Amino acid sequence: MKTLSSVSIIVLLGLLVSCQTTPKTDPPETLKNVLISYYDAMEARDFDQMKEISTTDFIIYEDGKIWNNDSLIQLMNSMPESIIEFTLDNFTINIDQQTGNMYYSNHGDVYTNDTITIAFDWLESATFEKVDGTWKLDFLHSTVKK
Repeated sequence: MKTLSSVSIIVLLGLLVSCQTTPKTDPPETLKNVLISYYDAMEARDFDQMKEISTTDFIIYEDGKIWNNDSLIQLMNSMPESIIEFTLDNFTINIDQQTGNMYYSNHGDVYTNDTITIAFDWLESATFEKVDGTWKLDFLHSTVKK
């Protein structure tokens, strides 16, 4: 009888352990939408939205320089006549419960007086953090394709 009780307890514990669910992660598209919203806000020069979508300590590494939202906004304000359009593709996204990262391609066209004055192609990576239940852009690294 003692053996039967021990076996029952082991089986019961095994069932309890196997029935535990792993925490649910958000779909990878969630991070893609955050990133696209950030670039849409840049295109629209919606500086409040750029800050809302990113963490308070958000930084960008680009071409050997370190930027944050304030320095990026200052640069954009210094070129009021220019418009930039971004095309993002080739996403690879990793996500867990509180953090995420991705890498992707970015093409940007800069227009001045309705004419493309410069075009860029970048390889980029980004990290994300869940803050108070909301995904935010935390870090962006951008390298111009050669």
